[in-house]
Amino acid sequence: MTQIGRHAADHDESRRGAQCSEPGVEGAIAAATVLASSGPRVLVLGGSTEGFAAAEALVARGYDVITSFAGRTKRRRDPLGASRVGGFGGVDGFAAYLAVEDIALVVDATHPFASRMKSNASAACAELGTPLIHIDRPQWTRQPGDDWRIVPDPAAAAELAPASEGVCFVTLGRQHVHHFEKRHDLDLLFRVIDPPEQPCRHPRADFIFDRGPFNLEAERALFEERRVTCLVTKNSGSSAAEAKLAVARERGVPVIIVDRPTPVDGQVFSSVEEAVAAAAEMLGRPSA
Repeated sequence: MTQIGRHAADHDESRRGAQCSEPGVEGAIAAATVLASSGPRVLVLGGSTEGFAAAEALVARGYDVITSFAGRTKRRRDPLGASRVGGFGGVDGFAAYLAVEDIALVVDATHPFASRMKSNASAACAELGTPLIHIDRPQWTRQPGDDWRIVPDPAAAAELAPASEGVCFVTLGRQHVHHFEKRHDLDLLFRVIDPPEQPCRHPRADFIFDRGPFNLEAERALFEERRVTCLVTKNSGSSAAEAKLAVARERGVPVIIVDRPTPVDGQVFSSVEEAVAAAAEMLGRPSA
């Protein structure tokens, strides 16, 4: 029988704002952190620009905020409020965490391609009757001059990337590097935040380790210096990463773009401001 850890309110006051990371269902429960606010407790599923902004706005309104990170990125900045790192242990672990931590609202501000976490959050919240709202940033849309080839997943993107005399620039994330290992007809340039967990076995692959936002002039210089003749990316919709699409348009570079997953059900907002306003209406004003 799984023993669920103590409620965060039972923890020592000296641990306010601490960050924990433990795997599995028990770890997910134990990873709760203590906050200074006495308002309703909100769990933000973060890791995105919107997640940091939502946590900041909710803390400013007086809510007790915990931001959860999946843990795929090794380097991250700390959000306002408390934070935890790691999985919940599936739907059951997620539901147990919500119950023991007395979560009043879940704000899904995960990356648009974090389908499993979105699905688990929906199922766990439905099981407990916990309100759930999603922040789903607008997608990029094709502009005049774009040469987009839309594909359903990263594996298809790797197959469709055209061979050329230049470099194929890939910004899908480190977990998808392996899809390109058999494309020996390509010279590859991967831009990722952290190195892939397994060494890349492609004979002509180079890496840039960097985090956005990326401005237009820097992207123009990158395309020129690295002789980029193909771009492979996801339709993440972030303004912080949009400049590369503008440069591809300017240079007539084809873009292999992975389409968004099936949209989530439930209350969906396109901006942090709308989501935070909805949260405040649901939860009411925190007590002093």
